[in-house]
Parts: sequence; C-alpha cells; structure tokens
Amino acid sequence: MGNGDYDLTYSDFNPTVFFASKMRVTKRTAYHAHQDFTELTYILSGTSKYRIDDIYYDVKAGDMIVCNPGVFHQNMLLDGEEPLVEFCTGFTDFQFKNMPENTIQLSNQGHIVHLSSEAKRETSRLCYDMLAENEAGQVGKYFMLKAQLIQMLMLLMREVIEAPKVTQKGCNFETYSKSYAVKRIINYLMENYEHKISLDQIAHNMYLSPVYISKIFKEETGESPINYLIKIRLEKAKEILSEREGGSIKNIANEIGYDDVYHFSKLFKKYFGISPQNYRKSLIAQRTTESQ
Repeated sequence: MGNGDYDLTYSDFNPTVFFASKMRVTKRTAYHAHQDFTELTYILSGTSKYRIDDIYYDVKAGDMIVCNPGVFHQNMLLDGEEPLVEFCTGFTDFQFKNMPENTIQLSNQGHIVHLSSEAKRETSRLCYDMLAENEAGQVGKYFMLKAQLIQMLMLLMREVIEAPKVTQKGCNFETYSKSYAVKRIINYLMENYEHKISLDQIAHNMYLSPVYISKIFKEETGESPINYLIKIRLEKAKEILSEREGGSIKNIANEIGYDDVYHFSKLFKKYFGISPQNYRKSLIAQRTTESQ
C-alpha cells in the first residue's frame, strides 16, 4: 500500500478547541454526555473504573478515554479510593478519513485506548504543554492549543490505525523527551533567576515531580537545577559588575535574587576565585591602565 492509504485526514482538518484542563477526581462523577463536542480524557495518574454507555472499563495512568458526542460516561471512583488525575480536552469541527464527522471510531468499537510507552510519554508532554499554554495566556494561545491538540490526535490515530512499522535508527525517544523537559527548565531559570526559586516551584510550573526533575536535569547537564540557577545568577552578577562601576554589592545581590549579600559574596568567590568587591577593583584598575 502507498502512503495515501494511511492519510488520516481531509485537507481542511481544522478542529475548534473548547477547553483543556486538569482535574483531580476524588469521588464518583455524574453520568453525563456532551452533545456538541468530542471529549478526550487522558489519565495522568491513578486507576479507576469508567462507565461508558453502560459498559464498564478499567482505566489506569497512560490510558486515553474517547467520548464522542452523545456518549454517556461516568468515573466510578469510590469514596476513599486513591484520587485520579485526568487531563480533559473538548473539541469539534473535525473529520478523519473514513469516519463520520466529529467522531473518533476505534477498531473494537470501544472507548479506551491503551497507549504504547512512547505514545504515553509524548501524550503526557502534550497535556502539560496545553495546560502551561492555557495558564500563560500569551499571544496566540488559542492557535498553540489547536496545534498541540492536532499533535495529540495524530498520536492517537497512529495508535488505533494499523500501518506498516518503519524502523528508524538513531532516534531515542526517551532522550528527546528528557532533553525537551530540561530545555524548558533552563529557559524558566534564565527568565526568572532574579526571583526566589525552589525545586518545588520548578516542579509545580513543569507539572513534574521534584525527584524526576532532579534526576533528568543531572543526567542532561551533570548538575542539579539549583546549582545551575546559582551559575546563571553569578554569571549575571559578573556581567553587571563589568558594565556598571557604581552601585553597591548589596544592590547587585538583590538584583540577581539574593537577599543576603554575605551569602552572595561567598558564592561569587567560590565560583570565580575572587570576591565581587575585588573583581570590581581589578576591572577598574585594568581600565585605568588601558586608558593611560
């Protein structure tokens, strides 16, 4: 078969996104249906039982639940059971090849997709990207959400549509996923170094656990996120000292996120082998010599 046999969408594939949200479910939900949009629910953590059109399904982290318009569904989590964390997104105005409009048809006529390991990792990343985009509220937010949703739908279709497997060499998905997360952490540190930052805060903003962040960050960079932050701050302090002859050392310390000027000076000397005061003096002396 040629590639056209696996073309999943029409040329005008352009879904309308209604929402993207994360929920912590602690008890049984109402039995309900959505008449005007399709809903995808991705289980981020936990296990539960779902009732969908009066059929009961066991679900766990990494499962995708597909509820087309008019499909009744209900989380059957009982009081006292471990909470379930879900990502949900609702959308309409789409059509896949050989499927009814605004409908995702699974081959077994069911509603649950047990994603592969690679698809789980990528889908989880997209979920958190959509949540972060929603929260940031930057220009073009809607179009970013649409683009991320389209990626999620394509991943889902690749899981449910059988196609020839193509072996690709030199592609390590896990490494890519880690690199992507670490790159986002570094960007966050670069943009917020002047504020108070803790590992827990980084984890909260990344929707990842502090332990996991520390692990992958050290694997990718060779050091902890906090040590990396210290280096960013100290390099910035050195830059300020180089550009600005006036101003107190305390003000510079405050400018890069340190309230304690003694602690800042100690870190600076440990990193550069010279105190900030003496570094400034050496720069002034060097400039005086050069001007003579």
